[in-house]
Amino acid sequence: MFKRTLIGAAVCALAVTTVTACSSSKSSGSGSSAGAAGGSLPTVKLMVGGIDKQIYLPYKLADQLGFYKKYGVNVELSTETQGGVGAEDAMISGSVDMAGAWYNHTIDFQSKGKAVEDIVNLSGAPGEREMCSTNSGVHSAADFGGKTLGVTDLGSGTDTLTTFLAAQKNLASNQYHKLAAGAGATAIAALQHGTAACVMTTQPTVLAIEKQKIGYSAIDLATAQGATAAMGGTWPSAGVLAQTSWVNSHKTEAQAVVDALVATMHWIDTHTAADIANALPATYVQNSTITKDDYIAALTQDKGQFLPDGIMPAGGPKTVLATEKIVGVDTSKIDLSATFTNDFVIAANKLEGTTVTQTPAGADG
Repeated sequence: MFKRTLIGAAVCALAVTTVTACSSSKSSGSGSSAGAAGGSLPTVKLMVGGIDKQIYLPYKLADQLGFYKKYGVNVELSTETQGGVGAEDAMISGSVDMAGAWYNHTIDFQSKGKAVEDIVNLSGAPGEREMCSTNSGVHSAADFGGKTLGVTDLGSGTDTLTTFLAAQKNLASNQYHKLAAGAGATAIAALQHGTAACVMTTQPTVLAIEKQKIGYSAIDLATAQGATAAMGGTWPSAGVLAQTSWVNSHKTEAQAVVDALVATMHWIDTHTAADIANALPATYVQNSTITKDDYIAALTQDKGQFLPDGIMPAGGPKTVLATEKIVGVDTSKIDLSATFTNDFVIAANKLEGTTVTQTPAGADG
């Protein structure tokens, strides 16, 4: 077990839709230098695909623990909003430097001629559950036929996963319907009003659905065991994605972000769900649908999705590649070695004095 002490940090008053690291200065551009307490730190803009979702909690937790600044970088956090620009699209357009998003996007981008890589991997499972209404009759993907299935957004990672699960049961895309149901309250409403038989969603929405007795978990993609059973192997999901050209020209900033997040993953590994909830802003752990105790219970249930050392695990990229192929991505010329790197993570673990517990993925995934 790793030993780590929580580092005190000033907590900003934050809105869920836009989150900026505590700093009195403004960024003067991507990767630029900005004034911060204790000296001038380079600034990196990182947009997260739903910063208040439990699957993405490490990004904000690193900020709360003061780890970004500790390791020498000022990170400006923001979040994508429903109907807005996705985190990975904001990254590829250059409006932000990094995206807190799923690894599979690197394969999608490469198939379209764009070089994007995952520089630190946070989860070995998608963190999602297929939540189905009590009268839906759905207990596996084999029951998807004729149903309307809610996904976060069309073209999103949940869209890909839904298509993959259906394809595994030999269901063609015209045998079911997909609906952009969003997350949180909108996903819950889709089940309540019958506009969707199931929605693929994450904690704490999962617990809110169960608590209100409007649905149940039909497919578990939230734990490493569940993901392996459903997907055929470890399925790396949440990570930090950046354009390869940006990484190559900003290696110092990239390393600092990875150092901070690897330290955060060790902290998560050695602390309880209650410790984690106590370190996050109140608005992240309770709202109109869940209490803080609910949040802690949900995180306790699914905490195993987080990887302790940030390594891209052996076999993970191959499993994701197989998923992408089934959902129709042209994977014939994909070079998996260009979609991720473990170099920054290995260096970060050395800096921490910790031993990598997973087998790192090789060049072939």
